[in-house]
Amino acid sequence: MSPTATDPSNTIAFQGELGAYSHMAATAKFPDMAALPCPSFDDALEAVKKGKAQLAMIPIENSTAGRVADIHMLLPGSGLYIIDEHFEPIRHCLLALKESTDADLKAVISHVQALGQCRNAIRDRGLTSMPFYDTAGAAKEISERGDKSVAAVASQLAAEVYGLRVVKADLQDQGHNTTRFVVLSRSPLANPDFSVPMMTSFTFEVRNIPAALYKALGGFATNNVNMTKLESYYESDSFTASEFYADIEGHEGMANVSRAMEELRFHTKRVRLLGTYPQARLRTVG
Repeated sequence: MSPTATDPSNTIAFQGELGAYSHMAATAKFPDMAALPCPSFDDALEAVKKGKAQLAMIPIENSTAGRVADIHMLLPGSGLYIIDEHFEPIRHCLLALKESTDADLKAVISHVQALGQCRNAIRDRGLTSMPFYDTAGAAKEISERGDKSVAAVASQLAAEVYGLRVVKADLQDQGHNTTRFVVLSRSPLANPDFSVPMMTSFTFEVRNIPAALYKALGGFATNNVNMTKLESYYESDSFTASEFYADIEGHEGMANVSRAMEELRFHTKRVRLLGTYPQARLRTVG
């Protein structure tokens, strides 16, 4: 387990309780940094903005459940920069009080995404799913509640933190279940090593005209730039202006990426660069 947060310059913030998957990701990526649990994604971002933490570890998408809600809207307005990424394998466990038996269990609580990722396994056990704000928070809740009929879906780390029994390991329906995290900082990556494969993330708003998205993205095709992710969302209550989040391989120091980004800026209302950072090893060996 990571050390207690006492030095902000050596602290990484995450959303959730101790034992959350974000905590596991933070510890795996930065084992020597102290971990700072935060109630919400907003709080984790604020901890970095206000200097309570040097970095934040934020989940952005899951291979089974898709994108993490609200993150695409929070990142552009945070004023923070993506400086790294991390892929964390998610191995859900069914946790219960040590004194409870399998026959005692009637219900299971966890974050709605975790419940969705274990839907078939939970149904096969005849348990009733009840959403909770956080996976590790669910583990903490059953440890404090003392109800032998309620289990939690959370991590092995959460079982250790809250003294629970692992009823079933690898509960997830898909064995490849993985969450992609981004690491955020107050400043963009200093002196990036462009000798290694890089990623660039950004958001943009298209003009409300026919073929706006086609024109905006044309430069990436003609300049042979690989776009690995493109998602749309609405930033306000208006349905007339679509915002898009995108990840591309490369950086603007590359001639083809520079040309593609120039064309994007010409055909859009605005582009917000979120960060340029090294590709995670999973991408380079996949």
